[in-house]
Amino acid sequence: MPEQRRVRLFRNGRSQAVRIPVEFELPGDEAIMHRDGNRLVIGPVRKRGLIALLKAMKPLDGALPEIDDVPVA
Repeated sequence: MPEQRRVRLFRNGRSQAVRIPVEFELPGDEAIMHRDGNRLVIGPVRKRGLIALLKAMKPLDGALPEIDDVPVA
């Protein structure tokens, strides 16, 4: 079973909320939640699309190789 930790529930307006400890933090500012029997399961939102992929990419180190620009026959 994965690591567990007891947390406190509290009210945020009309919603019930839980403070997520730092060791369980999820990336981003949104999450997906679903029920699994009597459990609530919270997981990260998968980023989709080209823009999200490009934002997640790290710059390349070093120079790119020179490529001959040969015209198509």
